[in-house]
Amino acid sequence: MRAGRKSAATESGKAVGVNPLFTRPGEASTFPRFTLPAEESLPETAYQVVHDEAMLDGNARLNLATFVGTWMEPEAAKLYAEAVDKNMIDKDEYPQTAAIETRCWRMLADLWNAPDPSSAVGTSTIGSSEACMLAGLALKRRWQHARRAAGKPADKPNLVMSSAVQVCWEKFCNYWDVEARYVPISLDHKVLDGDGLERYVDENTIGVVAIMGVTYTGMYEPVEAISAALDGIHARHGLDVPIHVDGASGAMVAPFLQPETVWDFRLPRVASINTSGHKYGLVYPGLGWVVWRDSQALPEDLIFHVSYLGGDMPTFALNFSRPGAQVLLQYYLFLRLGFEGYAAVQGAARDVALYLSGEIGKMEAFTLWNDGSDIPVFAWQLREGYTRNWNLHHLSERLRMNGWLVPAYPMPDSLADLTVQRVVVRNGFTRDLAGSFLADLKKEVAYLDGLESPMPSQRQTPAFHH
Repeated sequence: MRAGRKSAATESGKAVGVNPLFTRPGEASTFPRFTLPAEESLPETAYQVVHDEAMLDGNARLNLATFVGTWMEPEAAKLYAEAVDKNMIDKDEYPQTAAIETRCWRMLADLWNAPDPSSAVGTSTIGSSEACMLAGLALKRRWQHARRAAGKPADKPNLVMSSAVQVCWEKFCNYWDVEARYVPISLDHKVLDGDGLERYVDENTIGVVAIMGVTYTGMYEPVEAISAALDGIHARHGLDVPIHVDGASGAMVAPFLQPETVWDFRLPRVASINTSGHKYGLVYPGLGWVVWRDSQALPEDLIFHVSYLGGDMPTFALNFSRPGAQVLLQYYLFLRLGFEGYAAVQGAARDVALYLSGEIGKMEAFTLWNDGSDIPVFAWQLREGYTRNWNLHHLSERLRMNGWLVPAYPMPDSLADLTVQRVVVRNGFTRDLAGSFLADLKKEVAYLDGLESPMPSQRQTPAFHH
């Protein structure tokens, strides 16, 4: 202000609080990292500090590692904000949200060809990991009841699954004292396909896990072939072993893109199926689903009846309080997209995956593991003998410099010497973005190829190793 000139506010005797964005109280100091601040701060200041730190994270839309949804329509974001305070466990207080939850899993039971969807049983969960835990508990409890009714010991249960299974199944076996029996994958048997299953199944087997969309590569395990192998074991040895289908990703893809594939409740041996609403269910993080064929598949003694906030509430869950908003978002998407809409969205993602895998498969450096024709996920490895100067971990780091998060990791135990790189194509990863990624991939491969000396060795840390 020029000398001798006063503002109107000063002349009126009122103090003026000049508070530019980054000079507010608290902005000039550093907040403690591991103790509570002694004093409160302005809401704008606290928001700005957290917002600015979060900017250091990667861009979720460019994260090609995650299966979890990273985009929803503005209407969904509005609905999310309106329902963010709803607690899913308060079913007596939020009866409409509870009714919508039931509608959703009934829709899934119908989508997955339950013999009588009205007789199916289901629940929402915080994610597929919790859903798998609940399904595993039901398998174990059914087996225990049958063993005890026959006067046999029930203290050594085992669960049979692929060595490429997601880590939540290892957690289940660890937490609930179940022996994990891993059927190793190989170059000849890239997934659990029923081959050699008889060597792993016995009278203590509570079930076999079949994966619709293996985490490592995105490939389907042929549930129908696994079921046929178990039928043969039943006929020869009298062992009647149920199947749980871990459809975290594929259970929301196969009905729309591969309706001819028989993997669901059409197979009498399939007792339960789970999926992630927050993966190819297209909802933001925090939602899973599990559905049992009928009440016989879910022992009644696993269900708790709780008197809570004025009503009797049956519940089967590992969590108690949890968000209800994601359930409403799932219902929104079921209404918004319908069967045709889901088929269009998943089909577009698969088209992008096939485009990308086709272009990457043409590159001299790589050999495709699969092409993304199951779920829109595919993996590749370095072509044998291509280079000694760099590996896929180096390429992953170079891509990160361009903003792309593309993991490189070793395959399961039986193939632990083989490193692959994987891309997950989700709703929102457009053909245009795929073109940009492909250009950056080719640029970084050319950079690494031009090095005159080997890159420093990278430590190989398993991403999903059990």
